[in-house]
Amino acid sequence: MPARSAAQQKAAGAALSAKRGDMPKSKLKGASRSMVETMTETQLEDLAATPRKGKPEHVGDH
Repeated sequence: MPARSAAQQKAAGAALSAKRGDMPKSKLKGASRSMVETMTETQLEDLAATPRKGKPEHVGDH
């Protein structure tokens, strides 16, 4: 599942880093904090690997 926005891709990258132990979970904020608890490492890899080019910074709730 590709990220829908650059913000989602960045949050997934931060959560993936914490899940792997490269960053303490206490440093996470917002969406990345919930992502690390609710998503698997594979799901986070898929979101984080999405290219940011052409993605909006944020996507509204539609």
